[in-house]
Amino acid sequence: MNRDKHIRKSSLIVAAAALGFGITWAVGGGCSNGGTSATSNAQKGTGDCPPNTGTQVAGRDGGTTTVTLPAGASLITDGQQTFRFDTFGDEVFWGDTIKLHQAIEGAANGGVGPGVSPAAALQLGLKVDVDALPPAIVDGLKAGTVDLNDPATTLALLRLNAVVGVTGIFDGTDASPSPTSGPMKSMGIQCALCHSTVDDSFAAGIGHRRDGWANRDLNVGAIIAAAPDLSVVANLLGVDQATVRTVLNAWGPGKFDAELLLDGKGFRPDGKTAATLIPPAFGLAGINLHTWTGWGSVPYWNAFVAVLEMHGVGSFFDPRLDDATKFPVAAKNHFGHVVVDEAHDRVTPKLPGLHLYQMALTAPTPAAGSFDTAAADRGDKLFASKAKCVTCHVEPLTTEPGWNMHTPAEVGVDDFQANRAPDNRYRTSPLHGLFTHTKGGFYHDGRFATLLDVVNHYDTLMSLGLSEQEKSDVVEYLKSL
Repeated sequence: MNRDKHIRKSSLIVAAAALGFGITWAVGGGCSNGGTSATSNAQKGTGDCPPNTGTQVAGRDGGTTTVTLPAGASLITDGQQTFRFDTFGDEVFWGDTIKLHQAIEGAANGGVGPGVSPAAALQLGLKVDVDALPPAIVDGLKAGTVDLNDPATTLALLRLNAVVGVTGIFDGTDASPSPTSGPMKSMGIQCALCHSTVDDSFAAGIGHRRDGWANRDLNVGAIIAAAPDLSVVANLLGVDQATVRTVLNAWGPGKFDAELLLDGKGFRPDGKTAATLIPPAFGLAGINLHTWTGWGSVPYWNAFVAVLEMHGVGSFFDPRLDDATKFPVAAKNHFGHVVVDEAHDRVTPKLPGLHLYQMALTAPTPAAGSFDTAAADRGDKLFASKAKCVTCHVEPLTTEPGWNMHTPAEVGVDDFQANRAPDNRYRTSPLHGLFTHTKGGFYHDGRFATLLDVVNHYDTLMSLGLSEQEKSDVVEYLKSL
């Protein structure tokens, strides 16, 4: 196995269907190198690439690669627009219902509380798209004349559409803010919130977009917990708002619980949070299931998340959620049968382009010098032989072609998270681009802090008899993917 051969994610009931920021499986591309002109054009609604001339998609080094697309390829740039900027109408939940925008504004700007300054937002893991900033702001940041401790500066960034995955909705506009917009009256979120980050090229948390990279810095739970009114969530769970905030604040950076308002389980039996790590959303072409526990493929999960997680206005169907024993909250509220008429459905028409855009992204590859090449070559051979990794991580996909699922016993872990999903199993996760999501650990809940911990786990589980050197070589190979 040579590494070079490897191929390198309405009504109030609709709005309150589930809790959390979007986990839509969508990945980045663009019409520009690094996203500069694509971002600018996307904000103006003119970001389509000319058909038959090619477009830019994220490349293996974290940059971009040009691919030639056939006529009609504007679907892929439509998908980028959707992924980066479409709220699907979810502002009816995030702003109008739980009033999260008021916590961002702060009392001094018409909201409540201290507000969220740029410095605080960066601490919470939110990212800023440097390509959306005008030269005057960039110069001010460099000179230190922009006040990063003032929530009013956050509002200015939202007016520029510069906060990745978040849209501020202001008086005097529809859903497209501008530098001259009035006070913020609501807010929405996009797929990019959890599944984009930036390259930190300007400063920590500020840089060019990296769509599809898991944002393991994002403290989703703490952000939601700051919303002034979580009564709709508390009512669905049958608890008080203080309990909801306790659950949310337990998630921690890089984690999200997509099942909380399906089954009502905020914690594991051992007292740890029931939330799981945000996974990467790149390199999914040719791979079947796309969540830790195999709920569905990309088109399924896009619809699920847009409607039930992002709280967008759209239709969604999954009769598996009628199981009142497994999914009591979902079954009681008919979350598997959400119907919005065609004229008002803001999700379904966007699914084809979003899907195509996602499938266009290959996983990035690690920088030269970030792993031991000779050791990785040895680990490559072990991967396909003594270590038996290819038993499940079939190359070049590094997951099984077909139904890539296993029982908890086969994986050697407990069944808590598996049993929260319809098939009671765990997915074989693809391995390319592991270097982008080492923060927070490995497996669905980060239980293994390092890749060596993962290798040790399987060495014991499968009685492989790997030497310490062989384990180290396998780790270097995994780092090279």
